[in-house]
Amino acid sequence: MDLLERFAAGDLEAFEVLFRQHQQHVYGWIVRIVRDSGIAEDLTVETFWRIYRSRARFDPTGNFGAWACRIATNAALDHLRKSRRETELPLDLAADPRPDPAVQRETRYHIRKAFAKLPAKYRLVATLALVEDEPHDRIADAAGISVSLVKVRLFRAVRMLRKQLSSPGVQGAKP
Repeated sequence: MDLLERFAAGDLEAFEVLFRQHQQHVYGWIVRIVRDSGIAEDLTVETFWRIYRSRARFDPTGNFGAWACRIATNAALDHLRKSRRETELPLDLAADPRPDPAVQRETRYHIRKAFAKLPAKYRLVATLALVEDEPHDRIADAAGISVSLVKVRLFRAVRMLRKQLSSPGVQGAKP
């Protein structure tokens, strides 16, 4: 019996091996979505708890890594839906450097605020596509949606961001 079959049958040692093999990848995937290492650590634990509880539904002929990323994406989405707080973006992802640091800070603030206002399903796609530069097919696999739906959600997210960032009082902040 191979490792994946043993895991699906409930073998705890097989689960521990899969956990060690995939923990870093799942953590990395989650931190890219939620943008917070502490929250990503908690969600990684939650993800593997969900994986263990769902082991009977896993097809041993399938791709464990892709399945784990799908569960991780769902855990991250659940978190994003529950918390509507601002998501920190790295400073270097804002607009091109401006000579005035005050303008830069204000622009970054408005971009973070605009991202935080996006519904979770749009924020997920926008963060992975625009910030992390993930390919559409990988986003689709992880989110359990079609590539076409990824493109639609990305289009809508960009439209929402543009609308929020082009409102009066927001200067120079355009995605």
